[in-house]
Amino acid sequence: MLYILDTKLPESKSVLIALTSIYGVGKSASLNICKRLGFSRNLKIKDLTEDQTIEILRLIEFLGLNTTNELKQLKSQTLKNLIEIKCYKGLRRSRGLPVRGQRTHTNAKSARKNKFH
Repeated sequence: MLYILDTKLPESKSVLIALTSIYGVGKSASLNICKRLGFSRNLKIKDLTEDQTIEILRLIEFLGLNTTNELKQLKSQTLKNLIEIKCYKGLRRSRGLPVRGQRTHTNAKSARKNKFH
């Protein structure tokens, strides 16, 4: 079992796919990491050595990717800021209504239900 950045990576999957299970690392970042380290597309997580896992961690730090807790905090701070400055998106979010322009007359019943609780 391999844990990278508090995320358990599935051992039977390739490194390219398994890295996308880390919160904040998508397909393009995963492909970039694999290319820079010279990993083949077929390399499985269970075949990685300790040195290779350390290289992956170093490269993620070097690329400056916001991952796991940092990214979650950044997202929550952004949402709190929208509410604090009372912009349209912030007001809609605080009222529990759809934020991105969806109609509320016939749709968004779940958003309207959650508003009153």
